[in-house]
Amino acid sequence: MRVQVCVSSPRPPATHKALIPTWLVHLGVFGVFGVSLLDASIIPLPVPGSTDLLIVLLVANQGSPWLLAGAALLGSMVGGYLTWGAGKKGGEAMLQRYVPKRYLKPVTRWMKRNGVITVALAAVLPPPIPLLPFLLSAGALGLRRRSFLSSFFFARGARYALDAWLGVTYGRRILHAWSKYQRWSDVIIWSFLGLVVAAAMFGIWKFKHDKRRFKLNERAEAA
Repeated sequence: MRVQVCVSSPRPPATHKALIPTWLVHLGVFGVFGVSLLDASIIPLPVPGSTDLLIVLLVANQGSPWLLAGAALLGSMVGGYLTWGAGKKGGEAMLQRYVPKRYLKPVTRWMKRNGVITVALAAVLPPPIPLLPFLLSAGALGLRRRSFLSSFFFARGARYALDAWLGVTYGRRILHAWSKYQRWSDVIIWSFLGLVVAAAMFGIWKFKHDKRRFKLNERAEAA
């Protein structure tokens, strides 16, 4: 009697990568870097907290939490430093152009009292706390570069570390919730990407336009 033994190969562990487009998974680190850079720059993002959402979603999808949080921190530091530099170069005139009037007085008052703590709170608190007014005022009102960078680095690092922890700890629940929108996941993500690109293009145009107008006003005043 011949005994036939069937050995079934173990099934590969189920993954959730089908829930998220492959291009987003591969672009993850670079995408997080780019979005976080824009988030801390003069160019506004259409969706507040975009960097946080990307980190949590990609970490939940088995992305490297350290790599994603590090990319977000690096991008945010580059964008924040450029914004601080723009405020330092443009002075209070820069605040008048880019900071809404309802934020201008309180932000200026807080920055003059304790700039380091003000920057840290603005960097770590989630939306709807706006970041741009605080970064610009830090440069325009004379917060030293070292103090600014140190405060911004530790606050932003803490925030993105928390995002990564949420992705690791609640990853299954996050992906389960996301799976309810699986039919629309591509539409949602592509729409989000389109909004980011459109906002970046508009922000660049506005910055150049305002810079050109500011130079014309300076020449008119000098004449």
